[in-house]
Amino acid sequence: MFNKTSILFLGYGSVKRSTMVRNMSIAAQAKINDKPKAKTAILMLNMGGPINTDKVGDYLLKIMTDRDMIQLPIQSQLGPWIAKRRTPDVQKKYEEIGGGSPILKWSNLQGELMCKQLDKISPQTAPHKHYVAFRYTDPFTEESLDAIEKDGIEHTVLFSQYPQYSCATTGSSFNAVYNYYKSKGLPQNMKLSIIDRWATHPLLAKTFAERIKEELSHFPDDKRAKVHILFSAHSLPLKAVNRGDSYPSEVAATVHLVMNELNYSNPYHIVWQSKVGPLAWLGPLTDEALKGYVKQGKKDFILVPIAFVNEHIETLHELDIEYCSDLAKELGIEKIRRAAAPNDHPIFIDALTDIVASHLRSNKPITPKFMTRCPHCVNKNCELSKDWYEKNCQI
Repeated sequence: MFNKTSILFLGYGSVKRSTMVRNMSIAAQAKINDKPKAKTAILMLNMGGPINTDKVGDYLLKIMTDRDMIQLPIQSQLGPWIAKRRTPDVQKKYEEIGGGSPILKWSNLQGELMCKQLDKISPQTAPHKHYVAFRYTDPFTEESLDAIEKDGIEHTVLFSQYPQYSCATTGSSFNAVYNYYKSKGLPQNMKLSIIDRWATHPLLAKTFAERIKEELSHFPDDKRAKVHILFSAHSLPLKAVNRGDSYPSEVAATVHLVMNELNYSNPYHIVWQSKVGPLAWLGPLTDEALKGYVKQGKKDFILVPIAFVNEHIETLHELDIEYCSDLAKELGIEKIRRAAAPNDHPIFIDALTDIVASHLRSNKPITPKFMTRCPHCVNKNCELSKDWYEKNCQI
């Protein structure tokens, strides 16, 4: 790529100078090519989000037809119908938060910062390179696994970006990796291991505690101790909870560690958001909880997205616009604030780094908990997936 000075040289038609430029370009490219080939891949698994409104329809279609995520009667017909029906409304919401999801931007930044630190503290597994693997939008899981194979990676760590495990989210991502490899097999000479949950990591709790402290500082001294902290997580259908999904208990574990970091300074409660459809879901729902507490005379709140590690539509629209703005005005709430997601908080980057570094040192490619299915599991793909991981994972 030529700079302005290079273009001026060529403008005079000087063969000598053009040769100099070409040689400079070759030297620059050689310097890039000298960069050591990555040895360890950190594949960051997440649901993802559409980068623009044109991607929304396909994104919803993939969610509504994924039986790991949601089970519907006659899903092949009902799923596409629901996706098409919801697309205009969801597109409007994305327009209101800037035209697309920022999950990819945050994931890439988190991955870059994490790998930079990993190269320093774990030189024996360096160089490290992050890859983002989304379930329902670009970059798709399959595309990232293709890239890993092309790059000749020696060890791939499948790192779930959901701190708390759920079959619908984490499980779906791991099943997608299994579906990709089950027929073609792992790349020759590549090891595979997984980080499936990290709800109780102390630095995760510390990150959320720091985010909450930032918001508490905006309340007057005489009201600060009475601010009600509502930890909001994506809800789950009750039939999934009754099947044995561990997600609710893992969310609770994170919340209690965060409150311990805060020395239990404030009243708090776990609430649930993003319910879809008429079935019974885990409650109380975030908006209904706000209504109930206002009736009890509560006037000041902080909403904390306890199950999300980066900003996306459920923080930027549902929490910020629908609840902290529209609902707060409707209910006459005196003051409500929303704690930022972990994003690129330095303590959170330390958390990601420590989770991966500890895993690489552990000699435990999978955990007993990951290998344990829900007591009432009905997903045959889940059974086959876990059996495959047990046979193929190693550090």
